Amino acid sequence: MEPCKNFKIAAYVFAYYLDKADDAEIQRGIDFYRQYIHLDKVYIENHRGKVDIPVKRLREVKALFEKNGIETSGGITSTQNVNGIRKPSYFDTFCFTDPAHRAEYRRIVSELSQVFDEIILDDFFFTACRCEMCIEAKGKKSWAEYRLDLMEEVSHEIVDLARSINPKMNFIIKYPNWYESYQETGYNPGKQRDIFDMIYTGTETRDPIYSAQHLQRYESYSLIRLLENTAPGRNGGGWIDLGGSSDNLNIYLEQADLTMFAKARELMLFNFSSMVDTNALPALGNEFRRVDRLVGRLGEPVGVWAWEPYDGDGEDQAYNYLGMCGAAIEPSPYMNPDAPVVLFTQSTAHAPDAMEQLEAYVRKGGNAVVTTGFFREMYDRGIKDLTSVRLTGRHVIGNEYMIDHSNYTSTHYCKGADPVLFEILNYKTNATVSDVTLIAGEHNFPIMTEDNYGRGRFFILNLPENFADLYKLPLEVIRGINKHLSMGQRVYLGCRPKVNLFAYDNNVYGVESYRPMSDKVQVIVRGACKGLRDIESGREYAECLTLPKPACRGDATTIIEEPTEYAFELPVWPGRYTFFEVME
Repeated sequence: MEPCKNFKIAAYVFAYYLDKADDAEIQRGIDFYRQYIHLDKVYIENHRGKVDIPVKRLREVKALFEKNGIETSGGITSTQNVNGIRKPSYFDTFCFTDPAHRAEYRRIVSELSQVFDEIILDDFFFTACRCEMCIEAKGKKSWAEYRLDLMEEVSHEIVDLARSINPKMNFIIKYPNWYESYQETGYNPGKQRDIFDMIYTGTETRDPIYSAQHLQRYESYSLIRLLENTAPGRNGGGWIDLGGSSDNLNIYLEQADLTMFAKARELMLFNFSSMVDTNALPALGNEFRRVDRLVGRLGEPVGVWAWEPYDGDGEDQAYNYLGMCGAAIEPSPYMNPDAPVVLFTQSTAHAPDAMEQLEAYVRKGGNAVVTTGFFREMYDRGIKDLTSVRLTGRHVIGNEYMIDHSNYTSTHYCKGADPVLFEILNYKTNATVSDVTLIAGEHNFPIMTEDNYGRGRFFILNLPENFADLYKLPLEVIRGINKHLSMGQRVYLGCRPKVNLFAYDNNVYGVESYRPMSDKVQVIVRGACKGLRDIESGREYAECLTLPKPACRGDATTIIEEPTEYAFELPVWPGRYTFFEVME
């Protein structure tokens, strides 16, 4: 098979397999891969759990793969059994407080550094240990503080060790998909990005329902973007596996697709042996050929700037739920004062200067969208000066909605199939306006409010108590929310939930549906155009609906200038994606 032009394909060869497989078995696996994909590289593991692969055998396996034209690197999974004593740590990760554990880890790194010029750490390079040594060493620190400091120290130690043995060493740390919990277990990208040569990204979203992680599928895209913005140019790739999706190959392929749509440089298949003699590899091979052609036509990803600071905590997966409602998201650990829109979630409040940055950004003309979680965190830290909205601690449930943006005279009413629970926000009429509103009985309550402040605009997005209830909102509500989230972008979506929009800076866009039936989405283009063109089939969509234009309300004398919006209907199908360009 020919190699892909726009990304590499790699596989992880884990120690449990190497502990049993002989050369003939490995060669049979290589030959199976060769039928369906071009395997560029493998990462050969020397340690996992109770298994160690001797240096001599590592060299033999390395030589075998290289004989077949496949690049090789090393890998470590940081689980253990040291001296036969169990530590109180989930997954039996190393206790890096314990000198015996530190010595054992140094041995593993030392041996691998003798064989390979590059090492990747699988996503168990963390600690959750609460043994007596850890309790004593932690002292008055929180567990997050202690573990962040500890793993920063260990990171320096092993990278320095590896380089002392092999000056050519390229050391990579792979971060797992549970980004919202990094700090609690010592994952420290804010510091480790400057310690390790490269990082890598776990994009295994798997099952969003029957798994404790509740990872939304959009995260296979958004996490690549978050970590690319963490270490620009040094995010090596995305890592997927069959776990949680082996009964549905389409879900497995979606993880690969989204990883590539986010412009990952490499896709890691975990693991080499589990793919042999399966239908997954033939399906991937066919998918890679199509995706490779597409990726070659995509510019750089763009979207609403979602500020996710290092060690942030709160409103887990919030922007991924919004991504599943058609919002294009560009998460970053840094504030971007030049972005047309910035999304502030509860996690953003972890940044010490979050409130100061918000106030300055809006005052100079930015458009800020803050969630109720961020609003609550900043409630007594100055945010009340930007709005008349106040928290009540009460809640309301309903399924009727009104969309009445303050810059328009048109009002839309719609109804969802199921009721949704929201927090009740109070606001003062004409000091603040409600652009998207829940109707409940003879009362109504804001879902998205708007305020003027300085030269900018300030929006509060009232997320449902259960973020998954966003998926119960009708198209008109989602369109109303996306309109504000997408300010400064050419295109946004009016859609029913469980649709992704991928936006790029070269006027190319992609839409992928996870809905169980065929449907249509509204692709809304700001400014006149000739229509949409499918960049694969060449099919054109020229028919459109001109949406209402801004208009003065009541006795107002001015409006906020906005380009005319045109809505094109684009058909979508379950598990399929369409990429198109706007025809100028």
